[in-house]
Amino acid sequence: MNENKDFKPFVPAHKTLPEFTVTSIVLGIFLAVVFGGANAYLGLRVGMTVSASIPAAVISMGIIRKILRKDSILENNMVQTIGSAGESVAAGAIFTLPALFLWATEWGTSAPSLLEIAVIAFIGGALGILFMVPLRKALIVQEHGTLPYPEGQACAEVLMAGEEGGDKASIVFAGLGISAAYKFITDGLLAFPSEVHYEVPAYKGAGVGMDVLPALLGVGYICGPKIASYLFCGGVLGWFVLMPLIALFGANIVLFPADVTVAELYAKGGSSAIWSNYIRYIGAGAVACGGVLSLIKSLPLIIKTFKEAMKGFGKGDVTKERTNQDLNLNVIFIGVSVLAIALWIVPVIPINLFGAFLVIVFGFFFATVSSRMVGLVGSSNNPVSGMTIATLLVASFALKATGTVGQAGMTAAIAIGGVICIIAAIAGDTSQDLKTGYILGATPKRQQIGEIIGVLAASLAIGGVLYLLNMAWGYGEAQLPAPQAMLMKMIVEGVMDGNLPWTLVGIGAFIAIIIEILGIPVLPVAIGLYLPIHLSTPMMVGGLVKFAVEKKKGLNEQEKKSVHENGILYSSGLIAGEGLVGIFLAALAIVPIGKDKMAGDVLGGFLTEMIPALSDVKIGNALGLCAFALLTLSLWKFCLKKSKKQTA
Repeated sequence: MNENKDFKPFVPAHKTLPEFTVTSIVLGIFLAVVFGGANAYLGLRVGMTVSASIPAAVISMGIIRKILRKDSILENNMVQTIGSAGESVAAGAIFTLPALFLWATEWGTSAPSLLEIAVIAFIGGALGILFMVPLRKALIVQEHGTLPYPEGQACAEVLMAGEEGGDKASIVFAGLGISAAYKFITDGLLAFPSEVHYEVPAYKGAGVGMDVLPALLGVGYICGPKIASYLFCGGVLGWFVLMPLIALFGANIVLFPADVTVAELYAKGGSSAIWSNYIRYIGAGAVACGGVLSLIKSLPLIIKTFKEAMKGFGKGDVTKERTNQDLNLNVIFIGVSVLAIALWIVPVIPINLFGAFLVIVFGFFFATVSSRMVGLVGSSNNPVSGMTIATLLVASFALKATGTVGQAGMTAAIAIGGVICIIAAIAGDTSQDLKTGYILGATPKRQQIGEIIGVLAASLAIGGVLYLLNMAWGYGEAQLPAPQAMLMKMIVEGVMDGNLPWTLVGIGAFIAIIIEILGIPVLPVAIGLYLPIHLSTPMMVGGLVKFAVEKKKGLNEQEKKSVHENGILYSSGLIAGEGLVGIFLAALAIVPIGKDKMAGDVLGGFLTEMIPALSDVKIGNALGLCAFALLTLSLWKFCLKKSKKQTA
């Protein structure tokens, strides 16, 4: 099956270049924290994160080549390996752990400690890396011609085109700067509202709007027009089909979980009240069902992957060449054993011996699944949510059956789900990074150690970010809807207490089944249904920009490739810039500067006091739309920006 005898990496095995250096470690840790924090904010707002590998690689080239005047492609690769780990840790943590904060508020108990979050995040991340190591040869080396690992290959191409690194890095920094300034003006100075909303009085129950923010525009561009349109279709289904139906047929009826009639609900809170009381449960059912369906469809692939991985498991190396060195299997076995015991005996982790057993079994299984899936369809299509939902269902039922119920059972289920979610996310990220390294000729063992360093740095930072954002705005609120975590919370409560509006959840599940029968990808539509339409609308705009620039006439193949890269890099900058300023504003929101005064409140009232007209809703909405139009124009311009080589 080894079809790679003729494969030659970019850097030959006999050649040694600077790789695991102080520069690469320090810069990688910095980017792991930056992209981890930015993706945490993004994921809590829209329910998805974006890959940090290519932006980290480009920034690395810009700093190492242009500022430090050093030149080693393997050093740049190590930076992106360490840096991209932060995004995966953030994804796994924010999809589950905010549920613990929400329960702490409901139960009047203490929120999870920084130590608890850090330990859960690190153990999940370290297990994901260790589980992936023995799979490297089977999935990345032996199936090099079969499994493309698209993000890994794309990152390798960017690094091999390193002579353009400084020019490309400037695009990322431009996006970051413009996004940071925009976010500060809208959500810091409150020059105009970041959310524009219009009710549709003639079509009772319907409403439309958009969050005029840079990160959403960037996410839409990166996802592309197809995925963005699926998300938008889910929003249209909820806000222009289901909500008007509820308003029409349920006007004088009290429908659970609301405690007033739909007409009263609509009169008090408009279309948003109908969405929060009914549509989000329908959306939750659709997302849960979509996740399970994606897992079921992947079963043949899962079984095949597991069989092939087990065949190659434990086979030692017959070569000592640098490009074929992995962490020793004894180190892996000891590491997994120590981490499993830690899950059980560390007091701050609410997992017992049975839960630790579930984590190891499900963790290795889903690490294998995740690695294979990202190899075929890319990290953005990896059904991590489906794996986590399946784990939560099994864990919740198992814990309930063994008598671990109530608060203890719920927190244990979420902790187990959180570790599994991080394992699956980091296994996929590690696979892409090892693929990049395989093409470039990196040393796998050093990359694996680099991944662990990145996970440790991101784990120490993610707890502080979660606490900061929760103190500033609170999870489940308009500023931070935390859609994935809310869904996981509802699933665990539904199993443990049976207090979900199961009819609404069932409607969502059957909508997902209909979408699947029609041959449309379920999860993007389901997520669009679950999220407010204000989030999918700007993503649709970003998707349309990508569609327009890619269809622009008169571009040769080289120019089309440049347009694609420019758009991805500028969009990544938009996402990172908003995320970082979002965290900064969250810090201001909790900094007291006097009696009953917070720094964020004083800052926010600055412009509206100077220019009273800014507080007018109609003027604010118009300003918001105009600002977003200019931001969209900047994306278009940077996509078509020519490099120095093209203009020379």
